[in-house]
Amino acid sequence: MCSCIIFFQACDKKDKPAEAVESVDTGTISISQQIANNVKKENDVVEVTNEVPFLSIPPAEPVIPPTFFEKLSRAALERTTHTIIYDGRYVKIAYPMGDVSPYIGVCTDVVVRSYRQLGIDLQKLVHEDMKRAFKQYPSRKLWGLKKTDTNIDHRRVPNLRVYFERHGESLVVTDKAEDYRAGDLVTWSLAPRKPHIGIVAEQFSMRNPQRRLMIHNIGNGPVLEDMLFRFKITGHYRYKPEGFEDE
Repeated sequence: MCSCIIFFQACDKKDKPAEAVESVDTGTISISQQIANNVKKENDVVEVTNEVPFLSIPPAEPVIPPTFFEKLSRAALERTTHTIIYDGRYVKIAYPMGDVSPYIGVCTDVVVRSYRQLGIDLQKLVHEDMKRAFKQYPSRKLWGLKKTDTNIDHRRVPNLRVYFERHGESLVVTDKAEDYRAGDLVTWSLAPRKPHIGIVAEQFSMRNPQRRLMIHNIGNGPVLEDMLFRFKITGHYRYKPEGFEDE
């Protein structure tokens, strides 16, 4: 244990204030002992206290809940954990909230299933809008249909494009990566009469830190891929149902 002796030199008005001379032996003082023996000097009086220095702890960072579009992007990312066989054949399904087998799907099913994880049924929404404005949709022109079909309407890219244009934000198509945000919807033309659709991810490309990755199914199941500008972009949308607020 360390022993400390403190000498104080008496002084009067004519003398300069004396300085304290400290003599310390070769022992060591533990940190806890230093804290417990804080020395205060006031008017040549030594006061030993047991005060512990106040440690300032910064407040915790506030937790910011994800936005609707971040939730949508994460729901789409979850789709990449599923093994899906690409199969776009016509299948009769239930209505509403109907779906084909969970083991099959196409590009539109990534979108439909991602929205459905948030409690939004595009099958029902598209069907009801087509009943109100059937002529606004390309079903007659592209497939020769004269009425709506709840089994397939929402699983066709051209129909989804019209729906998002009518009820969402139809954004300008650009070649600037920063214009595409997480949760946005992008459509492409792979070839004549071969449309495609995907959802913009939160993750960024390693080759371009401003370009986000895409979540889509082009034939090998849902994947996270750096392919935003690989094909000709035909549409850029941002869709959140009216009245659907962020939590």
